[in-house]
Amino acid sequence: MTALIDVRNLKVDYLTQTGAFTAVKGVSFQIAPGEILGLAGESGCGKSTIAFALMRLHKPPAFISEGTIRFEGEDVLALSDAGLRAFRWSKAAMVFQSAMNSLNPVLTVFQQFNDMLKAHGITDKAVIRARAEEMLAMVGIAADRLDSYPHQLSGGMRQRVVLALALTLRPRLVIMDEPTTALDVIVQREILQQLVALKEKLGFSVLFITHDLAMMAQIADRIAVMLRGEIVEIGETAQMVNDPRHDYTRALWEAMPILSAQPEKGLAHG
Repeated sequence: MTALIDVRNLKVDYLTQTGAFTAVKGVSFQIAPGEILGLAGESGCGKSTIAFALMRLHKPPAFISEGTIRFEGEDVLALSDAGLRAFRWSKAAMVFQSAMNSLNPVLTVFQQFNDMLKAHGITDKAVIRARAEEMLAMVGIAADRLDSYPHQLSGGMRQRVVLALALTLRPRLVIMDEPTTALDVIVQREILQQLVALKEKLGFSVLFITHDLAMMAQIADRIAVMLRGEIVEIGETAQMVNDPRHDYTRALWEAMPILSAQPEKGLAHG
């Protein structure tokens, strides 16, 4: 099967006063149509740097110094400014870690849909409102919330709004960068279930970035593990859970807390 996105030998550097620091060191991977690829690793290993590179969101002092990124065969690194505007949202979209930072605090939810759709050539307000209502319904939010401001929504609702915005133009790839970090575990689970259901319905692929291997193992088809700017292991989720090959992958699993089905002696009630 042809890859939806094909990343080869990607290298991202940051210029510093003492020279260039390489944050991503020759990373290669593919994501197939309809696949969820999990990208795991500790903070600072380069996960978000890869996400920003795929969307061409880096600004100086960061720059892509080597490698290729091909989306359905098209060279993303060769896109013009106009090409990038067409690529973002409609072909690939990104859900960031903090929904509050992703949403403009002085605009209503409708105004944020309005601005995004107008930028992609949809100007009829009735059409925009209908599309926005459709997308909110898809993520389980009532249409009357379109007139709310971000601060009037709960954390889980804000993250659903961001997901709805990301899916509005039916992108083929959705990049989710630590999307549930600030949410409690119940809301995290609800959003993950919703993501999987929407992926099955709409057929998009997902790059799901997190340091939480247990969460990732619930939804990912394959998992890639990063260490110091490199992918040290990548494989099917079952293999990565049951038979990890790299010492660092094993160490990540061993660092996960194990919840016993039975209470510790002396902790039982009654």
